[in-house]
Amino acid sequence: MEPDEPGTSGVAIEIMPLAFPKGKEKYCELCQREAYLECTKCQVTFYCNADHQQADWVGIHERICQMLVPIRTMKDIYDPAIRKKNQLRKAHLIKICKLVAQSKLSEGKHEEALPAAHCCLQTSIDLYGPNTIQLVPAYILLAEANMGLGNLSVVAELLSQAEWAVLKNPELGASIQQQLHRSLAHFHTSAGNLETALFHFANDVAERWHKHLSSLLEAHQKHADSSVSFYEKSQRIEMEEMLRVMLEFEQKQSRRDSNHIALIAHNLAMLWFVNGDLHKAWDFGRTALQASLQIPRHKLTEPIQELLQRVESLQTEPRPGSA
Repeated sequence: MEPDEPGTSGVAIEIMPLAFPKGKEKYCELCQREAYLECTKCQVTFYCNADHQQADWVGIHERICQMLVPIRTMKDIYDPAIRKKNQLRKAHLIKICKLVAQSKLSEGKHEEALPAAHCCLQTSIDLYGPNTIQLVPAYILLAEANMGLGNLSVVAELLSQAEWAVLKNPELGASIQQQLHRSLAHFHTSAGNLETALFHFANDVAERWHKHLSSLLEAHQKHADSSVSFYEKSQRIEMEEMLRVMLEFEQKQSRRDSNHIALIAHNLAMLWFVNGDLHKAWDFGRTALQASLQIPRHKLTEPIQELLQRVESLQTEPRPGSA
């Protein structure tokens, strides 16, 4: 392969088979097929053809070429100090790839985002292991890049992997769950599954509302004597109606999702609490607590219990079943 103009492309040459130990086949950075070219700058990255080499260079490799050398040539993996240093390098590499992929996706450059998203996922697997919760952001990035290119079968597989990781880790932060719901909604819209898309859009909205209502609840606690309404009546009615419909939909499913029921019911409990209806705040809070207790170490159990304690302390008459 002839070198391109300096600064515009990487340079790759054919792999010399005798340069590597027997049984150490090299695979393409982008597609994992057998590689025939190597990057002459880092000599630790390989490609099946010149097109993939060029795509990787434009997408991410130009920025991380030399960073890969110590990561992929580390020898003494049994030395704790060296291993820790390499882990820090990988974490930094993941951060760079994530930022580059996000930037290119925001610009609508889905094809250019693919190499960065792919490197983010592969490095995350290398650092954290397969089937771990830390892979979810990378799965989502790679899925969004493929979605922009119409590769829906690939998107389905990636989001399935992300969903599985989330199901095994219900304590995952709301931000990642919100991103996953948004990606799933876009995917099902593209695939024509509008009812399922609506479900995920609704849960994306529920996550956003939960964050907002949690901040309102905190403000309400700091100004407990204030009679200021946090929502205009029309806003409250609209939000309450949407959340109630979402909750009824979840509760009617043959396989109830306790995580979503807890989220939506907690939203309703907080909404009615900040608007002064302790009766409804208590009822929805109890529904939320029962759902959260179905999942060990659920992240909402403690804040739901705290809200119920606050409701109980403000009620003039004890509620049936209260402690």
